[in-house]
Amino acid sequence: MSTLFAAHPALVRYGWDEALADAFAPHADADSVPARILRVDRGGQCLAVTEAGTVRADTAPVAAADPTAAACTGDWAAVADGPTGPVVHALLPRRTAFLRSTSSKRSDGQVLAANADVALIAVSLAAELDLGRLERFVSLAWSSGARPLVVLTKTDLVPDPSHLYADAAGAAPGVQVLLASAVTGAGLPELAEALRARTGVLLGLSGAGKSTLVNALLGAEASVVQAIRGRDGKGRHTTTHRELFPLPAGGVLIDTPGLRGVGLWEADAGLDRTFTDIDALAGQCRFPDCGHGAEPGCAVLAALEDGTLAHRRLDSYRKLQRESERMAARTDARLRAERRKEFKRRDALGRHMAERKRGRLR
Repeated sequence: MSTLFAAHPALVRYGWDEALADAFAPHADADSVPARILRVDRGGQCLAVTEAGTVRADTAPVAAADPTAAACTGDWAAVADGPTGPVVHALLPRRTAFLRSTSSKRSDGQVLAANADVALIAVSLAAELDLGRLERFVSLAWSSGARPLVVLTKTDLVPDPSHLYADAAGAAPGVQVLLASAVTGAGLPELAEALRARTGVLLGLSGAGKSTLVNALLGAEASVVQAIRGRDGKGRHTTTHRELFPLPAGGVLIDTPGLRGVGLWEADAGLDRTFTDIDALAGQCRFPDCGHGAEPGCAVLAALEDGTLAHRRLDSYRKLQRESERMAARTDARLRAERRKEFKRRDALGRHMAERKRGRLR
């Protein structure tokens, strides 16, 4: 056990380990202490936990032009005393990052949570089960590097949820699906065990019961809960920021606001993991570049014919694949534009310095 790791026992419940101690080592001689960011507030301030307790720190020193590199809930950081108080002067490398594209048509990304081991995807059974949206969430979870876990909430409102369970499991092959109810307590022990000694991030639409789950797992009213709207069954935003909570049974959980729009961001690997059934069928096609349209010997089309593969699932896969390709193209175009802009800036600076050397400028 390293001395640096052993010096911060209070952080172990927040996920501190030997690997993080090694990552923090380059900052240990700069009068810094390791900290985990619990919440990021407006104005560049964050709440972080250190060995000595929680502190409010300024994140301005690590502000980045790339929003996906900005300080986020779940980040591990090096915090030092500044002229006006604690400051975050470095972020440790992230193990995982849950990213989505912004709601605009720009190619910007947003990081929702960092260093999560498990992505809990909350889906309310009080509303119609949207399998396409579930596949989208699962794809993003796989892309983050975290392990997705689907939580079907409010099961107390459904007399027999077995068919909904089967539909959700079919839309997320290889992913554990849990039936949960904060009213009856069903599924809560399994959730607590899945999060033991891990970092979880809770994701889903407004009204999915995320805040109720957080309160049930914490055994305290940490999050405000509101009823869903009666006229359409949609939820109200009760959580307004992302916040990390330590759990009584071990591990920590990041609660997030309800997500109504979740755009894909670098999700190719996630799509492959979410649609393993289609990927396996594609490997059996006669032609390796089969487009699954009208080609002879297409195993995907054959599966559609015999009912092994649902048309809805293939349509969902194609839709998400097209969206991912469009986002990649926009991102590439933005990067090319940024490189051209930087080249022009450097070229102008070079001409300016050359003129100075010739004595034409002062």
